[in-house]
Amino acid sequence: MPPARSAAFFDLDKTIIAKSSTLAFSRPFYDGGLLSRRAVLRSAYAQFMFAASGADHDQLEKMRNYLTQMITGWDVEVVRQSVAETLHAIIDPIVYDEAVELIELHHAAGRDVVIVSASGTEVVEPIGEMLGADHVVATRLVEEDGKYTGEVEYYAYGPNKAKAMRELAEERGYDLDACFAYSDSETDAPMLETVGHPFAVNPDKALRRLAEENGWPILQFVSPVSMRARLGLDTRVAKAAAVGVVAVGVGAIALAMVGRRRRPARRGFRAVGGVR
Repeated sequence: MPPARSAAFFDLDKTIIAKSSTLAFSRPFYDGGLLSRRAVLRSAYAQFMFAASGADHDQLEKMRNYLTQMITGWDVEVVRQSVAETLHAIIDPIVYDEAVELIELHHAAGRDVVIVSASGTEVVEPIGEMLGADHVVATRLVEEDGKYTGEVEYYAYGPNKAKAMRELAEERGYDLDACFAYSDSETDAPMLETVGHPFAVNPDKALRRLAEENGWPILQFVSPVSMRARLGLDTRVAKAAAVGVVAVGVGAIALAMVGRRRRPARRGFRAVGGVR
C-alpha cells in the first residue's frame, strides 16, 4: 500500500508575506480608479494597525466589513488586471525568505503546498501561482454583471479554514497527522489543530501562549527578502543576509522536528527557523 500523501498549509498575511495582501494593493487600485485618495489613506492606516498590533477576531471582522463595503460596485476585471500588472512589484518585496525556503523544502519532500487565506481569490490565487503553491483556499466574493455586490460567498476564516483543509485532505488523500500548518494568528488555532505538525509563525500574544501550552514550535521570520536578493542580484549585504537567514532557518527547524520525534511536546518548547 503506497504511503499516504501529505501537505503543508500556509496562512498568507504575516506568515508568507509581511503585510495584509489585500491592503497592499491599495495604490494600484487607486491608480485604476477604484479607490479615492481618502480610501487609500484609510487603507494605509488599516495596514499600519494590522502590522503594529496583530489582528484578533474583532479587528479582522472590522477589516472584512470595511473591505467588502469598499469594493461594492468595483469592476471585477479591473481588479484582476490591477493585481496581475503589479503583482511582482507589490508582493515580491514583502515575501519572507524563510517562507519561500519552507515552500521549497516541502516540495522537495514530496508534499503539496496549500495557501489558506481570508483574503480574496483575486489576490491570493496570483500570489499562490507566483510562489508555486499547488492549491489555494481563499475568500470568494459574489459577482453580478461583472461587478462585486459587496456580499461574501465563502469566507475562508477561522473554523472555515480547518473545514476546507479537511475537505481537501479527503479529496487529495492527505494524511492530516502527517501534514504541516503555519500561521501567525490565534484566530487560526483551528487550522493549526487540524494537522500533526503545527507551527506558530511570528505569533500574536494569544497564539504564542497557545503554542507554549501545546508544545508547538514557534518560528520567527525576521525580514522579507526580495526576489532580486534571492537570485543574487542585489548588494553583497543583501545576499549575505538572505543566506544567513535561510541557513539559520533550515537548521533550527530540523532540530525542532527531531525534538518532536524523540520526545513528547512540553510547555515552552520553541524553535526558530525552517522545516525538515
